[in-house]
Amino acid sequence: MARSRRGSPPSLLILDSGAVIALARGEKRARAFLQRAVELDAWVEVPVVVLAETTRGTDRDAAVNRVLKAIGAVPDMLEKVGRRAGALLGRSSGQGAADALVVAHAVEAGGGVILTSDPDDLAVLASGHPGVWVERV
Repeated sequence: MARSRRGSPPSLLILDSGAVIALARGEKRARAFLQRAVELDAWVEVPVVVLAETTRGTDRDAAVNRVLKAIGAVPDMLEKVGRRAGALLGRSSGQGAADALVVAHAVEAGGGVILTSDPDDLAVLASGHPGVWVERV
């Protein structure tokens, strides 16, 4: 495991999408990093954008869900937004995670107006959510 410049062990391990997928596949190197973090009593976090990139709201999420449940380091509201964004991406093609996170935020908040310079992409993601309005800036 990498060390900080002062030589002390890290107190935080952040998992990106590749790391979550590697853990979901049971890859040894990823499991070793996670085990070492646990041994060092480090906090393990999964950024909300990783949820959007690794989940699609379908049964195919099972392995990733097991990893996330074992880690348990995504605050509830952020987890809901990340999962919603992943599901939105799963039902669209060619949309980016950042756009999906913005729309998911509006959906999970119960609706709202999204002001954007890119209304076409966001409108695709917001379709099917009548409480979410997309307006050009």
